Amino acid sequence: MTTFRLVLEYDGTHFAGWQVQAGAQRTVQGCVEAALQRVTGQVLRVTGSGRTDAGVHAQGQVASVALDTDFDADGLRRALNGVLPPDVAVLEVAPAPAGFDARRDASSKLYAYSIWNGPQSSPLRARTHCWVPPALDIAAMAAAARYCVGRHDFSSFQAAGSATRTAVRSLSRFDVSGESRGDIRIEVAADGFLYHMVRSLAGTLIEVGRGRRAPDSMAAVLAARDRRSAGPTAPARGLALVRVCY
Repeated sequence: MTTFRLVLEYDGTHFAGWQVQAGAQRTVQGCVEAALQRVTGQVLRVTGSGRTDAGVHAQGQVASVALDTDFDADGLRRALNGVLPPDVAVLEVAPAPAGFDARRDASSKLYAYSIWNGPQSSPLRARTHCWVPPALDIAAMAAAARYCVGRHDFSSFQAAGSATRTAVRSLSRFDVSGESRGDIRIEVAADGFLYHMVRSLAGTLIEVGRGRRAPDSMAAVLAARDRRSAGPTAPARGLALVRVCY
């Protein structure tokens, strides 16, 4: 039995998220497991580093799987890509230590949220960017983001009804780059994320960029520990899991 570490890229537009769900909903995990069954003849369970939501993309999702196979790592990668649908690709396959778990062993993740700030819609960005027509103040957004770096209770940015033991997370990076009236990229790295956390942070920064909130209001939002104090949840299509660290 060999444990493999897979790095996956996918366009989440037509997926109901990563995790296999009841019913006939199409999921990334389900597609990868079906591909593995086709190439190995085995019914296998793949573990992802995190459960990306419906419509969320990945540039570097990590998954782990243990299987009995004669394939080497590169042969398994080529075989899987030969049967996977065009909106999923295996970028890398490598042997991993026995017991490696893509979710439990992850130490941090980097997400990126992409905004198209042009006055007109951009068809080429429609699946991967959130379109915000009014000009955004990037400097104000960056100033607001700095209040969140460090270890805080992020209850204000967690979707209502989430069941977690604690909402305390450590953000090591929260950057805003790009230009008003062009492409804007928000990058967030942390030791863990709450349900809808990045999208809620992005939605709040967009309100700051539009002048609806002052940058220093972010401190009060954090202190409130109340979802109603933060901005709206930004659309899923702008979010991508960029990298998982171990």
